[in-house]
Amino acid sequence: MSAIRFGFSPCPNDTFAFHALTHGLVETALEIEPVMLDIEELNRRARSGELELSKLSFGALAGLGERYRLLRSGAALGFGCGPLVVAREPLSLEQAAAGPVAVPGRLTTAFLLLRHFAPRLGEVVELRYDRILEAVASGEVAAGLIIHESRFTYGEHGLACVSDLGELWERETCLPTPLAGIFARADLDEDVRAEAERAIRASVAYTFANPGASFEFVRENAQELSEEVRSAHIALYVNELSLDLGDAGMRAVESLLEQARTDS
Repeated sequence: MSAIRFGFSPCPNDTFAFHALTHGLVETALEIEPVMLDIEELNRRARSGELELSKLSFGALAGLGERYRLLRSGAALGFGCGPLVVAREPLSLEQAAAGPVAVPGRLTTAFLLLRHFAPRLGEVVELRYDRILEAVASGEVAAGLIIHESRFTYGEHGLACVSDLGELWERETCLPTPLAGIFARADLDEDVRAEAERAIRASVAYTFANPGASFEFVRENAQELSEEVRSAHIALYVNELSLDLGDAGMRAVESLLEQARTDS
């Protein structure tokens, strides 16, 4: 069998979770070729089905039809990990959403949640996630929708949190906030998909058991240089639901997708 291309982000949670799989530390019959890209770039590439395995935002699924199928392992979801809206001064969410507001991509779950909780959006400016804080701080945009490690560092830019969209989602649904999952292309053999899911679960389990093993891989690929921030990022986004979505995780994903259909 030819190599299976596996797309995931260079963010600490992904490099931590998938280090063992991509470095031959878990047994698998699959040959895995890592492809590390920003989550919005992975969302875009999924439209052509370029990668056999890929991390994708749940917010991107509406445009993919039946091209990819969700695996139960490797997802990013939980409580207290949702996207934030930030600005240079305290504002209401409605005021911040009047724009211009920088977002990390229209296909991200973060943008789906923003549209849900602030349907009267003004001008939207798409920026790579790691450029948003500076764009807000400099006055290039009035507000920013932030994800990943930016939730730990926005205060260093003198910014205020306008709204925690994950907190709003959790209050509305009593479910974890589903951000992104691992998907297998639908044309893959069923046995290959099952082995990919098993191997990803084993990789997450390995990193939980050996948390220091991925340190250099995480550090080399992280945008944030602070070890403290990297560790906080991993602790927030990699949890027991990353091993298996479970019933609560599946309900959260289904609820999000149903809400997306209602809002569209």
